[in-house]
Amino acid sequence: MIHSFIMHVVCPFMGTIGYAILFNVPKRFYLCCGLTGTAGWLMYHAAVCCGASAATASFFGTLVVVLLSRMLTVKKKCPITIFLVSGIFPLVPGAGIYYTVYYLVTNQLAEASRRGMESVKVAFAIVLAIVFVVSIPREMFQFQVRKVRKG
Repeated sequence: MIHSFIMHVVCPFMGTIGYAILFNVPKRFYLCCGLTGTAGWLMYHAAVCCGASAATASFFGTLVVVLLSRMLTVKKKCPITIFLVSGIFPLVPGAGIYYTVYYLVTNQLAEASRRGMESVKVAFAIVLAIVFVVSIPREMFQFQVRKVRKG
């Protein structure tokens, strides 16, 4: 139970903050970056537990990351890349790419092809989710009630 909590909440949070530090994100945004990455990973994990493929789960996880990034960028008045680049870190198929190259080097071409195609599907799902959410107009994420002047 506690091991699962650490693996699915603490690790993505700390990893995302680590990438935020690496990319020189201002300190005041560390908590928001960590929460964005953790929310995306939890959505990914929930989708995998419901039987979704890695690509589909990555799509839904990325949707959460980009939606939160868009909301935070309007609220905090900063660029979206601050939250998006570090928040997407837990979803990137790094192990899949590593194993693709490993199987290529060890001349296991069928396994390399399988791993490579899975990594390409995940990367495409991430890009597709980013494009979907970024194409939504900025005004949709401004939650302030504006007073209309009469006169």
